[in-house]
Amino acid sequence: MHIAGLFSAIIIGIVIGVLGRLVVPGRQRIGILWTILIGIVAALIGTAVAAGLNVADTKGIDWIEWLIQIALAAIGVAALSKVKVRH
Repeated sequence: MHIAGLFSAIIIGIVIGVLGRLVVPGRQRIGILWTILIGIVAALIGTAVAAGLNVADTKGIDWIEWLIQIALAAIGVAALSKVKVRH
């Protein structure tokens, strides 16, 4: 992976993580670094899922890929928040 690819993955991860966090109702008890990490992982997994469904490369904005990534980030934020509350 090139530096530009790593930098763009971090930026996209931040955006996806924040959007995923906004989708989850209530207060989340996780920090911004966890949000970013969840966003990066959700972006990578979401891209793989979208590629598997043949919706990763469309003309214009890849709305379906973004929705998959945001949904995965929301699931990750909600799951980690529940784990943090228990401890």
